[in-house]
Amino acid sequence: MLSIKNITSAYGETVILRDVDIEIPRGSVVAVMGRNGVGKTTLLKTVMGLIRPLKGAITYNGRDITHLRPEARALEGIGYVPQGREIFPFLTVEENLVVGLEARGKKAAVPEGIFALFPGLRDIQNRKGGDLSGGQQQQLAIARILITEPKLLLLDEPTEGIQPSIVFEIENTIQFIKEQGKLSILLVEQYMEFALRLADFCYVMEKGSIAFHGNVGELSRDDIKNHMAI
Repeated sequence: MLSIKNITSAYGETVILRDVDIEIPRGSVVAVMGRNGVGKTTLLKTVMGLIRPLKGAITYNGRDITHLRPEARALEGIGYVPQGREIFPFLTVEENLVVGLEARGKKAAVPEGIFALFPGLRDIQNRKGGDLSGGQQQQLAIARILITEPKLLLLDEPTEGIQPSIVFEIENTIQFIKEQGKLSILLVEQYMEFALRLADFCYVMEKGSIAFHGNVGELSRDDIKNHMAI
């Protein structure tokens, strides 16, 4: 599905990612974990095309997309939910979702399946995005991407600042999506137990590089904790 090989990325002259290799098989959930500032968000932005790597290659479904523009990657089926959600605060919930549909050239009502995944959004369709709680905004941000029917979903810290009840709902939604086997997910997450309950495979980053990786069932939680402690 997605292959990241020898990727090095920078902001100006400051190198953030150094020779990163990651594989995301089709239908899998792959978690990337590590302390704040080790390059996890930069990794997602590089995959989405928002940052151009200095070297290395990104291959998606057998095609080299290293230099493809972000909008072209979205049309190829890569969906990105950034840290901070970035919903439209002055649009209603329904209007935010419709924007997602129109991004794929569709003119239609919001599919019922979206409200089946996020039932809490049904009753607040007429509320403006900026009036929602953090958890509701996160659900809306994920729903807005899922409505575009991506093949690969990039999730950046979906539990950050979210109340436990919404975290539980988001986890159930991701688990349901995973069980369908149609969508691959690259998950950046600080909440270790949340990530490890969902992921098949985990990469742990340290100073812009991959410190270690492996199948979730084979990794030491103590080793992961040590690389996430401040």
